Amino acid sequence: MTDVLRRGRASLAFSFFAQGAAFALLVTRIPAVQDRYGVSDALLPVFLAAVPVLAGVGSVTTEHLVKRIRPSRLLRWSQPVVLLALLGVGAGGQGQVAALAVALGVFGLAVGALDASMNMLGVSLQRSYGRSIMLGFHAVYSLGGIVGASLAWAGAHWHLALWESYLPVVALLLPAALVGSRWYVDGQSETASRAASRAEGPAENPAEDPSGGLAGGPVEGLAGGQVWGGGVVFKVLLPLCLVMTFAYIGDSTVSNWSAKYLKDVLGSSEQLATVPYNVYMVTTLVGRTVGDLGVRRFGAVTVVRLGALVAAGGFAVVAVAPGAWAGMLGFTLLGLGLCVLVPQTFAAAGRLFPNASDAAVARLNIFNYVGFLIGSPLVGALGDAWSYRGAMLVPMVLVLVTLGYARSFAAQPDRYGGGHERPRTVDVGRGSNGL
Repeated sequence: MTDVLRRGRASLAFSFFAQGAAFALLVTRIPAVQDRYGVSDALLPVFLAAVPVLAGVGSVTTEHLVKRIRPSRLLRWSQPVVLLALLGVGAGGQGQVAALAVALGVFGLAVGALDASMNMLGVSLQRSYGRSIMLGFHAVYSLGGIVGASLAWAGAHWHLALWESYLPVVALLLPAALVGSRWYVDGQSETASRAASRAEGPAENPAEDPSGGLAGGPVEGLAGGQVWGGGVVFKVLLPLCLVMTFAYIGDSTVSNWSAKYLKDVLGSSEQLATVPYNVYMVTTLVGRTVGDLGVRRFGAVTVVRLGALVAAGGFAVVAVAPGAWAGMLGFTLLGLGLCVLVPQTFAAAGRLFPNASDAAVARLNIFNYVGFLIGSPLVGALGDAWSYRGAMLVPMVLVLVTLGYARSFAAQPDRYGGGHERPRTVDVGRGSNGL
């Protein structure tokens, strides 16, 4: 069982890496895509908005598909579709706007299924391990994003055509992902998870679970109402949906406005203006790499609260920065703060709905795209109507609102049946709905 979990963890980590690289290769070369197809400035926002909208549709569809199909199977086939759609984006030519629309549409739908199924498997694997590992998966995603962005820079630097830039990456990642998919691990039963955790060895702070492991019955929800083992109560999931939305509003603010802010507001050079997002990505990777250790030691609530405070501090520094280097410090803090929120939100959803975590993760994943759609236009509109310094205070306030929902991330004693860790110090995402 231990070898099965280790192989499952490694193969899922590679899937996160491949997705991070593919997504970065697309979004960092949007100007090249626009030039290649001759898309007008007026039409480009429509194409860009369509991708997250269709991804949301893909996530909703995945919620229903996992009632009949294992998440591992959905992930096995959605990832190649994403990679092939990326290649399709690079394969068209001038004036073939319809071909671009089809490729981006397929990419969006497949990304929704891919994101949802990846996080489903991550949550169920975390439950099987009996300790926090979810941040590690997202750290690998960040690493893939850094690699993808670096490859995109190299392609632009050497004036490679899009298909020349994308083809070697797809040719490498696609067969590797298909081979790795043989070892994906779906959710296990309570008994199997306990056995796997014991086989893996004692985790930090071992203690007997005073509840006796009451899985599947109703338990009091932290957001009010009750959490029943058989389905998702949206009233209970709502706080996590809001946290997910706020986190991605912050993330999209950095990805879309950091360069413009540094150059136009803080007076940096054009070359220096490209640095903040890279710094943000690196600090996101660092924060997620060590984040699981923090969750195991201090608990998810403390880590989420600290992340929200650091991120809010980052936005405050950016808003009042007197110059470019102070702004860089703010974006560094943003990476360290925001990086923990999304992985912990998925893990908390799995914990709140132990027998319906797949549905909870798929529904929560929709708000990833909601935040992405809201963030960039919101900051842009406020910046034009008011000031870009003032606009940075809005995502700061939204991130601070996360503090009010931090208790939704708490581990409850009556949701742990393994008897292998203190719920106070461990973030364990509960398993899937058994498919």
